[in-house]
Amino acid sequence: MTISIAKKKSKSTKKVESNQSCESLFFKVFHRIPIVIFVLTLLFIWSSSTTVITRNVVRVCVSSRKLTNLCLSAGTHPNIEFPAPDVNPSSRDSVSVSNDGDNSSASPMEGFVDAVREEHPGAIIRANIGNDKVDGEIENAKKVVEEYVQMQRSWTSEYRDQAACDGRGIYVYDLPSKFNKDLVGQCGDMMPWSNNFCSYFDNEAFGEAMPEVGKGWYRTHQYSLEIIFHTRVLKHPCRVYNEDEAKLFYVPFYGGLDILRWHFKNVSNDVKDSLSLELVKWLESRKPWVKNSGKDHVFVLGKISWDFRRANGSWGTRLLDFEQMQNPIKLLIERQPWHLNDIGIPHPTYFHPRSDDGLLNWQLKMIRSRRKSLVSFAGAARPDQPENIRSILINQCSSHSDSGTCTFQNCSSGGCDHPKSVIDLFSESEFCLQPPGDSPTRKSVFDSLVSGCIPVLFDPFTAYYQYPWHLPEDHTKFSVFIDQDEVRQMKVNVIEKLMNISRKERENMRRYVVYELLPELVYANPNSQLDKFQDAFSVTINNLFERVSKLD
Repeated sequence: MTISIAKKKSKSTKKVESNQSCESLFFKVFHRIPIVIFVLTLLFIWSSSTTVITRNVVRVCVSSRKLTNLCLSAGTHPNIEFPAPDVNPSSRDSVSVSNDGDNSSASPMEGFVDAVREEHPGAIIRANIGNDKVDGEIENAKKVVEEYVQMQRSWTSEYRDQAACDGRGIYVYDLPSKFNKDLVGQCGDMMPWSNNFCSYFDNEAFGEAMPEVGKGWYRTHQYSLEIIFHTRVLKHPCRVYNEDEAKLFYVPFYGGLDILRWHFKNVSNDVKDSLSLELVKWLESRKPWVKNSGKDHVFVLGKISWDFRRANGSWGTRLLDFEQMQNPIKLLIERQPWHLNDIGIPHPTYFHPRSDDGLLNWQLKMIRSRRKSLVSFAGAARPDQPENIRSILINQCSSHSDSGTCTFQNCSSGGCDHPKSVIDLFSESEFCLQPPGDSPTRKSVFDSLVSGCIPVLFDPFTAYYQYPWHLPEDHTKFSVFIDQDEVRQMKVNVIEKLMNISRKERENMRRYVVYELLPELVYANPNSQLDKFQDAFSVTINNLFERVSKLD
C-alpha cells in the first residue's frame, strides 16, 4: 500500500461545498481531524507509504498496486513527499521529504517527520530539503545499501573449473511435490486472461522455441527462474546425494508460483501463507538445517522480494519475513536492498545458448548489427502513477521520432507481446531507455544488454544495487545514468543528452556489454557444453560456494 500526499492548489470553501458527491461529504467530516494524527493513523493501518504534503492543501491518497486510490484533503503548510523502501525486515515504511519553502527547526514538517519516526522506527527518511537531520538519514540509508553490495561482491569467486568438486558438494532436497512440481501442474489456473500460460513451462521452462530468431531462442517467461535453476542444479557435476558431503544445500521451493496460484483468487492471507509455513516446518525437521540454522541453505525465488514480504495488504506472502528465513541465502530477480542475504541474479532472457559457438555467433552478430535508432523505448505509460517518468520519456522520444533518432514501441497495445519485435528493436538501437515500472527492476534491462543495446537507467535500484555478482561496480562501463528527479522536473531532455555521447564512447560501451557481460547474463541450455564461458547459473553457483566457505 502507498499513502501519498500530493501538491494541489487550494480551493475556496464555497467550491468545496458545491460538490454534492459522497466524496465531498467524506472530506468535510475528516478535514477537521488534525493532520498529524490522521496521517499517522493511515500509516499505522497501511504500513507501506508514499506521502506528499504541499503548501496550503494536503491531499492524502491511499492505494495499493493494481487497486484504485482513496483520496482525502485538508489544509496545512509544508511540502513533504514520502516514497519507499525499508530497513526493517518486517516493515516497508519509508519516508521522503522535500520542501521548496523556508526551513526552520520548529517547522510543522519537522514535527510531522518526528512523529512518523516515533510511530515507525524502521522507516527511512528519503528526501532533499536541506535539513541536516533528514539528509543524514538518507546518506546513512544509502551507505548501508552500498556496504551490503560491497560485502556481496566480496563473495565473488575466481573459480571457473566446474569439473573439480573437492569440498564443493551441493545437496538438493527432495521436497514433497506440493512444494514444486504440483505448483507447475496448476499453471493453467494462474493467469485468468491467458490460455497458454502453461506453454511457458515447456522445454524445461524455457518456453516455446523461436526458430525465427535463431538457435537457442525461446519465449521464456520472466517468472520461470525457479524451474530453470532447479533443472540446472539437478545436473550440476558437484551435486551430491549424501547430506554429510554437502557444502551447500539447495531448497527447490517454487515460491513465486505459489504466489501466482492465489494472486487472482479471493482467498485469505492465511491460505496464501500456508505452503510457506509448511515448508519451514518441514525444514526444521532436517538435521542440516538445524546444524547451521539454515545459513548454508539457498532458495531461488522467481519474483521480486516485496512479493514475499507482504505488509498489511493482500499482495503476496510473508515467506521472507519469517524469522526462520533470515539466515538462508535468497536469490531473487529483485532483491530488498537492506537485506544482506537477499542477492539479485539476472532475470531470464529469451536466449539460452547450447554451445560456445552459438554464443560467439550471437556476440559477433550484435557487434555487427546496424543500429538504425539512436534511442528506443519499449514500454507503456503509467497514468495512474503521477511520479513515474514514463510519460515524459514517451513524449521526449516521440518528439524525435520523425528524424529516426528515437523509436517508441507501445507495450500497452500489444506491441511487446511478440519477443522477436522487442529483440529486433533493441538490436537495432544504440541506447534503450529503462525507467522503473511496477518496481525498480526490469527484465527489459537484460533483454537490452543481450541485444547489445546500452541501457539508460534512471534509478540506481534498477541495477546498480541489485546484481553484484553479474554487473560491475563501475556502471559507466555498461550503462548511462540520468537521475529520474531531473527528468521529472524537466531539467533534462534525455534524447538530447544521449545525442551528445560520442560514437567512440558508444562503441566502447557496446563492446564491453557484448564481450564481457553478455555471456554471464544468460542461462544456458541445461544440456549445453560451455567451455569458454561461464553463464549466469555458473557464476551464481561458484559465488554461492564462496559465500558458504566463509561461514567456517
